[in-house]
Formats: sequence, structure tokens, C-alpha cells
Amino acid sequence: MSTLSGLDRTEVPVPEPDLTPAEMIARAESMKPKLRSLQDDFERRGSYSEEVHQEFQANGFYRILQPRRFGGYEFDVTTFWKVMVKIAEGDPGTGWCLALASHHALVIGSGFTEQAQREIFGPNGDFRAPHRVPPMGSAVPTEGGYIVNGTWDYCSGMPYSTHFMGNATVSGGDDAEQHPSNIVVVIPRGQVTMLDDWGGGRLLGLQSSGSNSVVVENVFVPTHWTCDWEGMRAAGPNVGTELHPNPMYLGVLRSVYHAGLAVSVVGAARAAVDELEELITTKETHFPPRVPRYTHPDHQRAFGLASVLADSAEALIYRVGDVYMERCQRWADTGQPFDQEDDVQLYTILQQAGQLAARAVDEVFSIGSSSAVKRGQRLQRYYRDAAMYRSHISAQYLGTATERAKLHFGLPHSLPS
Repeated sequence: MSTLSGLDRTEVPVPEPDLTPAEMIARAESMKPKLRSLQDDFERRGSYSEEVHQEFQANGFYRILQPRRFGGYEFDVTTFWKVMVKIAEGDPGTGWCLALASHHALVIGSGFTEQAQREIFGPNGDFRAPHRVPPMGSAVPTEGGYIVNGTWDYCSGMPYSTHFMGNATVSGGDDAEQHPSNIVVVIPRGQVTMLDDWGGGRLLGLQSSGSNSVVVENVFVPTHWTCDWEGMRAAGPNVGTELHPNPMYLGVLRSVYHAGLAVSVVGAARAAVDELEELITTKETHFPPRVPRYTHPDHQRAFGLASVLADSAEALIYRVGDVYMERCQRWADTGQPFDQEDDVQLYTILQQAGQLAARAVDEVFSIGSSSAVKRGQRLQRYYRDAAMYRSHISAQYLGTATERAKLHFGLPHSLPS
């Protein structure tokens, strides 16, 4: 594999060539107060505002994982997750929306041809897209590509996206059997319809996550704007690792995808701990002898436990990021595969990080008193957002733990390859 630096092959100018990961993380930290002040507005509208979107663009948050060759910063996944946790501390739904609009640049960089990447990232490197993995659409082969139809729900990150990515089942056409059965299609935003079905109290939580549904009707997608979803995720040389001299573009994505969810609940946990600290340092206990709450063992216990749960969840997230990068590099250096069991191991650890973070929110909520349950209270919002994470199919850790054991012992399993 080539050892050339991505810096040597830049085609699309990087907005700030000398920007560092530390500066990127500091920018996210600085936005927390503003995001917290706008949480109610974001919930009503279903996503963050155009003004905040412009700030995200100016700060480079959408380009963290994007290949440097096509205008991105090509930072590591740990840096990306640190930025997303900071944004989620400001508003968990906004963190969810931002993470799931921007981390799919890794998919494009890993699995799509050079021509497709050049076209999709475009002359300015302006790319954002949700990716709905369940194949909710159909793709009928035609000359030069596919005719795609379908409706995909929960397309988190869609409101400010430049493209839509969705999986589709290939069927029909004279040569359908010669095509992959499950493909990822990429479609420009102007060729899809986003439904107004998110925010405004429609769901319990994550109402600012921009998880709108998308409808596609008889859209032609050229073959090179698609990739084989199953084939892309096999460890070994692929389009991304050949095109970008960076083993991060290996296409091993199960753990990366779940981290995009877990970072938001970790942010919710950190935000909940902040709220608890504000509460116990400004209020007294209800019953005599009335003392500052932070001096009472019950509140000390709750604060200490919630803090350590949030700390542990965050530490797990970042350690998984470092191990992910190490395994990508190990494959490049030694040829030892970053295989499915490796990826599922990291995925299950991330699930536990999410559970620890959600438990931290529970601990804070349970001692926050009845005032915490009022509509518009931040603790109520964090509790609802954490509940939404727990209900997500990707967060069902007991089933995944069973599948991980089957993988380890070489038994038949139900995880996609």
C-alpha cells in the first residue's frame, strides 16, 4: 500500500489547510452555550437552524472525515467523535443530526470509484448526506445504471444535506442477477423529496435530529454512483485505500455507524451532569435542616455516580476510536485483516458506552425533583433523548452480544457480513 500523505494529492482546496484536531475540538466546545440556548427552537423546527448550519460549515465540522484529496480534513475517527460529543453536550439532537450528516463521507471515501468521488464531493468539497441502511427502496437495472424508487424513514441529518444515501434491493431488468443484490445509491438533494414528518412533538425525543423521511420516485442513478454494500465491507484493498493513502478508508463501518449514535447520548450525559451541578450548587434541600444540596450525601452520591458513568462512557468511545485506527493501520502494515469479529467487538463496546451514558442521565433525572419533568426543562429533554437512543435497533446490546459470541466460536450467526 502506498505511504504517500493525503496532503500530497489534494485536488479540491481544503478551506483551512493548517487547521488542527485540537482547534476543531475547541470550536465545538465554544458552541455549547449557544446550542443550549436554542434547544427549544431546534425541537420545534425539527433540526438546528440555518444560522447554526452556516457556523458548522465555517468551523469545518462536516469535513472532518472527508478525504483531504476532495476538500476534507481527513482527521481520525477519535477527533470526529470528540467534536460530536461537544456538540451533543450543547444539544443531543443536534449532535445526532450533525454526526449522521457528516460521517458518511467515510463511506464515499471508502467504497466509491474515483470518478464518483470526484463528482459527489464536487468542485468545492461540499458534501453532507444521511445514509439509511435498511434496503427500503428498489433499484431496477437499466442502461448505465438503475431506476430507483422508495421511501426511507429516519434519515437523520437530511435537512441540510447535499445528497441522500440509501440502500436498495436490485430486482427486475434483464440482467438483475448480474448485479449486487443490496446496493448503496447516492442521489443529489434536488432529486429527492424530504417529508415534513419530524420535530414539533411528533416523537418522544431527539426532535432536533432532522430524522425526516425521504421519498425517491423514478430517479436514474448511474452505476458509478452506487456501490455493493456487502462487498465494500470486506477487509482488504479497496477503492478507498488505493485512492487515499490512508487505511481509515478500509470500509469497516459497523462500529463507526454505532458511534454516530452513541456520541449523542454521551453528550446528553455530560449535559445532564452539568445541569445537576447547577441545581445542587444553587438550591437547598427541601426539609430541615436545610443545607446546600451539594453538601448532602444523597446529592453527592447522585452527582458522583452520574459523573463517573458519563466519564466511563466517554472514555470507552475514544478508546474504541483509537483501537479502530490502530486496526486499520495494522491491516495496512501487516496484512492482518480488520475482520468482522474485530468490528463487532468494537460495536458491542460502543453499545455499552451508550448504556452507561443513558444510565448517567437516569441518575440525574431521578434526583432532579419534579421540576425536571416540566416541558422545556433540559433534564427532561436529555431523558427523552436518551430514551430514544435506547429504543434504537442498533442499541439492542443483548442480541448483539449473542451474535458476537457466535462469531467468536465460529457458529452460524445472523449478522450481515
